[in-house]
Parts: sequence; structure tokens; C-alpha cells
Amino acid sequence: MEKPMAPFLKYEQDGGIVTLTMNAPEVRNALTGNSAVEEFVAVARRIATDESVRVVILTGAGTVFSSGGNVKDMRRFFDDALTPSAIREEYRNGIQRLALAVYHLDVPTIAAVNGPAIGAGCDLACLCDMRIAARSASFAESFIKVGIIPGDGGAWLLPRVVGRSRAAEMSFTGEAIDAQEALDCGLVSRVVADAELMATAQDLARRIAANPGPTLRMTKRLLREGENTRLESLLELSAGYQALAHKTWQHREAVTAFIEKRKPVFDAD
Repeated sequence: MEKPMAPFLKYEQDGGIVTLTMNAPEVRNALTGNSAVEEFVAVARRIATDESVRVVILTGAGTVFSSGGNVKDMRRFFDDALTPSAIREEYRNGIQRLALAVYHLDVPTIAAVNGPAIGAGCDLACLCDMRIAARSASFAESFIKVGIIPGDGGAWLLPRVVGRSRAAEMSFTGEAIDAQEALDCGLVSRVVADAELMATAQDLARRIAANPGPTLRMTKRLLREGENTRLESLLELSAGYQALAHKTWQHREAVTAFIEKRKPVFDAD
């Protein structure tokens, strides 16, 4: 009997902080040829309905964050029976669903990049709101090196993170940059010793999770909407969200605590 495939994602929760660990180090946490897509989609759905979650840390087991697509698995595309139309649908129903699930996670996300983030692995880090890199981390928009394009949305993501010129350089050469270069171009917000990576990510997560859960979710949605909408439209959405925020018990607690000169308590949400 064939041994069942182990889950790709390890889900751990401590208070309002969820840590997702890509747990397939034997394939360098590749995102294809396994259950990664379905698990990311399921996790996003779970978090959307679990109001106790306020922030997510995403990292990889082993020495690699994610190698992206499984290159060995790509050999099946050589089969003439697999038509371009079928391949297109595979991307639509596969890695692109993963990208949308991570991008639209309802809560703030931190990528704790523990090693190389290659191809779709680099784009996965860009899908998160914040990125912290271990010194051993590296990043490569390397699709061109295997004769393909970023089919997971990388051409939309990377320019928004590092700017058009640097994104073009990374995409056209496919060459990797180290953690310090990633810091210099804004791909990550900080670089820390490998041994300090998770402690640093957890500290940031705790500072985020100390804030009201509903407002964190609305703030993230506004930031996402602001990337693609007119100021007038965002202002209208902001007015609606603000009306909701003013009626939360967390807002009442925050204002009362400010007036009473004490720390607010949001643990009950």
C-alpha cells in the first residue's frame, strides 16, 4: 500500500499568532507536484472564519524557504498530449489559486525567509505583507533560467515590491540576490542572523497581534484595495470600514484605556 502524503503545511497557533511552516524539506519546499495549493487555499478559508487569528508567519522547514516549482515535474509538459490549453487551465486551477489565497489572507502576513526563495518561492514571499530574511536567504525570479515566465503573478508582484527597474533586472537575468541586496532594494525589511529569524518574526507578530483583530483585518483590506483603486473609491470604502470600526467593542476599549491611562485588553476577541 502506498504511504499517504504528509501534509505540506504545518499549522501552529499561539494566541493570535499562526505559524505556517512549509514542511517538505526533501523537495526544498516546492509548491507544485504536491498538495501545497489545496492546503494554502484551505488555510486561507480557515483563517477567514477564525477571528482569533490576528497575524500569520510563513516559513520553511530545513535550509530552504521554497524552491518554487518542482523542475523535475516539469518534464511531463514535454508530452504532446498535454495541450497548451490544458496547461493554461492547470495554472489557473493550481499555483494561481495558491497566489490568490495567500495574497488575500485576511490578516497581516510575515514571511520569515530562512533560506533560498527561488522562482515561485520568491513570489510567495512577495505575496506576504512583510518579509524578514535570515542572512543565508537569497531571492531569485529565476523562471527565465528554465525557459518559462512567472505564471504565478510574479510580474505583477515584484515591481510593486522592488520597483520596475530592479524587478526587470531580476526577471530578465534570473540571477539570485543575497539577503543584503534584498534589504538594499526593499525586498525585505530586515536581515537577521539565521538563529534569530523566528524570534524576530515572532516579536514582530506579537506587536501586531497586540492590536484589535477586526481593525487589523480591515486595515489590511484597505492596503490591498489601495494598490489598485482611485483615491475617491478608497475614501468611500474607508468611510464604511470606519463606521464599522467605531462600533466594535475593541474601539471602545482602546479609547477608554487611553483616557484611563492603562493598556487596552483585546484578548476577548
